[in-house]
Amino acid sequence: MKTDIGAVLRVAGVAVTAGAVLTAGPLSAAAQADTPGLPTIAAKGGFVMNNGTGRTLFAKSADKRLPTGSTAKIMTARVVLAQRNLNLDAKVTVQKAYSDYIVAKTASSARLIVGDKVTVRQLLYGLMLPSGCDAAYALADKFGSGPTRAKRVQSFIGRMNATARTLGLRNTHFDSFDGIGNKANYSTPRDLTKLASDAMRYPLFRTVVKTRSTKQKVTTRNNGYRYMAWTNTNPLLGTYAGTIGIKTGSGPEAKYCLVYAATRGGRTVIGTVLASTSQANRAADARKTLDHGFKK
Repeated sequence: MKTDIGAVLRVAGVAVTAGAVLTAGPLSAAAQADTPGLPTIAAKGGFVMNNGTGRTLFAKSADKRLPTGSTAKIMTARVVLAQRNLNLDAKVTVQKAYSDYIVAKTASSARLIVGDKVTVRQLLYGLMLPSGCDAAYALADKFGSGPTRAKRVQSFIGRMNATARTLGLRNTHFDSFDGIGNKANYSTPRDLTKLASDAMRYPLFRTVVKTRSTKQKVTTRNNGYRYMAWTNTNPLLGTYAGTIGIKTGSGPEAKYCLVYAATRGGRTVIGTVLASTSQANRAADARKTLDHGFKK
């Protein structure tokens, strides 16, 4: 996939590629209403930028702290992919705790089966396509540090927050590995767009988030195999020309969220809408802001 992610730049003290330039200059919600030609969106907040230059193309309450929903899983994937000597083919045994968590939280699931051995690479697909909270749990358990599962999970969440600080995401905090928060899981449209831009530096991340569906062969507890089929929840894939990702989010507090990117004519526009009013409006908000961005 060709993107406009270029040579390394240093912006605001954070080393990122040109595809992740973290420059800003937001318009206020009032400015959005007063500026001719800006689209009106249902979401409480939105932010769109040129991924190659960092230029702000659209902003509405861009720095308002809002619940992330499952868009937090972008950071889950980012922390995993930043591991030194990461072995994507390492196998993780699915624990009963992961499925129990799904049931207890009534959470979105990759339908992982207890006892199966799933690779880290496969868990990233299960995390980002069907938004599997069980896959997120497995990754946090695998890559966190500590003698118990609880300590490993807390360690992993700590690394999510440390990464947010490193990237200069001053209005972002995670209190879970999957976005099912405990009143302290929030970000902003600007911060999530910056995070997504940074995550898109990783080739596997780019590959995963643009995948519409996949069938993965996993090993069963008896060393047989089964196939897991996952479909991407991103409504723009296949419906909006040039879409290359990235991640949906939803929930009672978060409402309907979407982090998205599209490339046309060698130019990538990347953005976020948070707390839209429905699935349909979430997609419409993203399309309108992308259309606007490509015209700028």
